[in-house]
Amino acid sequence: MYTKTIDFSKYSSIKVGQPTEVLMIEKNDVIPNDRYLIGGANNLLVSPNPPALMMLSKDFAFIKKDDGYLTIGAAMPTGRIVSYAKKHNIAGFEFCSKLPGTLGGMLAMNAGVKSYEIFNILHSIKINGAWVLAKDIAHGYRFAKLDGMATEAKFKIIEGFDVQLLDNLLNLRSNQPHDPSAGSAFKNPEDDYAGRLIEAVGLKGLRKGDMQWSDVHANFLVNLGEGTFEDAKYLIDLAKDEIVIKLGVLLVEEIKIL
Repeated sequence: MYTKTIDFSKYSSIKVGQPTEVLMIEKNDVIPNDRYLIGGANNLLVSPNPPALMMLSKDFAFIKKDDGYLTIGAAMPTGRIVSYAKKHNIAGFEFCSKLPGTLGGMLAMNAGVKSYEIFNILHSIKINGAWVLAKDIAHGYRFAKLDGMATEAKFKIIEGFDVQLLDNLLNLRSNQPHDPSAGSAFKNPEDDYAGRLIEAVGLKGLRKGDMQWSDVHANFLVNLGEGTFEDAKYLIDLAKDEIVIKLGVLLVEEIKIL
């Protein structure tokens, strides 16, 4: 293992943060239990004082095909997974084209689009060095209880990559802002949408400094240039408070605040 300084104002998708020392985990390293694991930083809001951080190195960015299964390293970027599936005519990974980041991040939050979720196609995960079947891992809408560090995962190979489905899912991006963001700020409550609730209390388009509830999609907190953690946190807390007071709904963050 080795340390690497990562500037989260450039590395994170929301472009908020500062240069921070991150421990890089290599193959066969003993995994520390006193650090927070991050991946592609696509759903992170990093504070000026984050916890001690670690990240899987490129040792864990691989795809192997064996005995009817794909084994994919947790550091593998989703874009490369989709490209591999398309090239080898493997079904099930089309929805990953809509999701930035790495496989590890997808596993940790059971990431998905509409009815498509990573656990729907998952066979097993290697957690803390031991393989655990997906059916034995508690999971649900945007969460998975991994109880350790996931380093790789297995998927049963099913032929038939669906180009039409890929195109349909990519078209969903048309209602998402192009400014830097961390994706959906809040999980959708049951039978409703966080974006609708944010708009209902009059916060769509509200700006604090260079952070703003997007006027394209209200559940996206966007950085218009020099956004800060403090302004982002202010808007998140304001939305939660206004919605619970006016509508009686408590929103839960999908974005991870460190």
